[in-house]
Amino acid sequence: MAQQEWLYGLHAMQAVLEKEPERVLEVMVLKGRNDDRLNDVVNQARRFGISVQFCSRKALDDKVDGEQHQGVVGRAKPARTLDESDLAALVEQQSQPFLLVLDGVTDPHNIGACLRTADAAGVDAVIVPKDKSGGLTGTARKVACGAAETVPFIQVTNLARTLKSLQDQGVWIIGTAGEAPQMLYEAKLSGPMALVMGAEGKGMRRLTRETCDELVKLPMAGSVSSLNVSVATGVCLYEIVRQRSQ
Repeated sequence: MAQQEWLYGLHAMQAVLEKEPERVLEVMVLKGRNDDRLNDVVNQARRFGISVQFCSRKALDDKVDGEQHQGVVGRAKPARTLDESDLAALVEQQSQPFLLVLDGVTDPHNIGACLRTADAAGVDAVIVPKDKSGGLTGTARKVACGAAETVPFIQVTNLARTLKSLQDQGVWIIGTAGEAPQMLYEAKLSGPMALVMGAEGKGMRRLTRETCDELVKLPMAGSVSSLNVSVATGVCLYEIVRQRSQ
């Protein structure tokens, strides 16, 4: 396991400093830049006694392989990895658990965007398999705009087994697939629920698909065959939000 990780982006740094300041070892800020949001990060770090270094743009770019850092990079202890036991406890505490499962989604930008939408929609946790899936990289955290620090991100060893355990806890598993017999808007989407989204192109893996209680699809009126997974996730999550609020 890595001994440290790099965090970057204003929202991501602010969220970590607010939620888990004890993780942050050092904050590096773009020398000569003076704006309120960056100053807030500097002041927040100093309040917790965290070292703040002022660096050149090249020094910051080198730390994050040229990713967009918005003038701030942090060196931090790795976050604790959440697993199946954390998920079981979380579901036990919720009367109407609302979960998002990403099966085989590897692009950190998509994972970050899904986390951000999950936070906005009130999702209780995002679940991914440990293998053949992306994790909480610095890029995913930045794109999530702070949601990586508010929505539990749970990595499980065997996704199909995890879904069966959720079913045993009374959670309805709904998967998205182009060949599904019914549209998203025809399904009943209230109560304890886990929405499963597959990777773009490939979709869900066979075992994942077979474990779902129900499959739905999105209407596609144009010439493209599928939506970006983070866009499709947003459409599905908010239809569930709409139905749950009725």
